[in-house]
Amino acid sequence: MALVVDVSGSRPPRVLIADEHVTTRAGLRRALEEDGFVVSAEEDTGPGAVAAALRDPPDVCLLGVHVPGGGIEAAAAIRARLAETEVVMLSASSNDDDVFAALQAGASGYLLKEMNPARLGPTLVGVLRGEAALPRELTARLIREFRARARRGDAGLVRRGKNDLTPREWDVLDCLCEGLSTRRIAERLFISQTTVRRHVGSIRRKLEVPNRQAAVDLVAQRS
Repeated sequence: MALVVDVSGSRPPRVLIADEHVTTRAGLRRALEEDGFVVSAEEDTGPGAVAAALRDPPDVCLLGVHVPGGGIEAAAAIRARLAETEVVMLSASSNDDDVFAALQAGASGYLLKEMNPARLGPTLVGVLRGEAALPRELTARLIREFRARARRGDAGLVRRGKNDLTPREWDVLDCLCEGLSTRRIAERLFISQTTVRRHVGSIRRKLEVPNRQAAVDLVAQRS
């Protein structure tokens, strides 16, 4: 039996789907329509999703994290311009960097593609009612990161404002202080070496230091 939930009180909820795979979009559409949603648009790129959302604002956008053009970038753009539209990310993996980047971009949830399709409609209905959509294992991870950030906030190095270090940047900085190489940091944090270098560059800009060693020295001075 279809869910047919009318969150607005006057019409069924409308959802925009963006994913690079045709079969994934078809499966999402089928599951959502069976639960009474109206699919307002299907897109295969991040910029296409932004344009479609601005053209015909949906109640919720379901965006693939790795859609061409960037799903997280699309989420940030949509949330910045459409305050009433909720955004939920969809991914095949629970990479920490992607999860926290999505939440920082304004997403209300991060779902895995392996989830039971029968749970998708009720989960999005929950988002439209103000709930967050995170699998239990991601919720536990989020709590751990929040606690780590709280601890680091007492260290005296975090600046309030645009130059705050993110939790992942603190992880990388901790590794730098241990003298780990880019490869070793990538292995420890389960991220790519390219991602490590990106974080190091961001740390250097935020701390206004010329190189890695200067960042390590700054930490030592303020410890």
